[in-house]
Amino acid sequence: MTYPTAEPTTRDGSRATRRHILAWFALLIIAIGNGALRDLGYGPLLSPLTAHQASTLIAVLLSGAVAWWLARRWPLPNHKVAHTVGGVWLIATIAFEFLFGHFVMGHDWQRLLGDYDLSAGRVWPLFLAWTGLMPSIFYRWHGTRKADRQPGTT
Repeated sequence: MTYPTAEPTTRDGSRATRRHILAWFALLIIAIGNGALRDLGYGPLLSPLTAHQASTLIAVLLSGAVAWWLARRWPLPNHKVAHTVGGVWLIATIAFEFLFGHFVMGHDWQRLLGDYDLSAGRVWPLFLAWTGLMPSIFYRWHGTRKADRQPGTT
């Protein structure tokens, strides 16, 4: 099955770039749904750490599917823009996590920072790395703009 690709509609790819940045809100909706699924579904059946890890894996898979689709549907113009989109997604995710978690959910800062403790099995930082890298990974994977590559590279 082949999926149609669409070139950015402006010379500099600004429309595709805006669409990718705005797609962060779709990633947010997926994350909220994923959290609800964990809390109301499989979470009570697992230990809190295992539920956290499972939820993070599900978030990686679902967000990856969205980023893959975006890269196919609205290719970014070059690798630099893909890095920029990834940076915006990463900053927006961290800002939302801390601001929503603290000011809406009422979690203290220590609890929020606890999700970053890899030595305790908390894998959230791996998801954040994935969030920042997805646009570049899928840009490169789809090879959307051969002109952006150096001669003799893949």
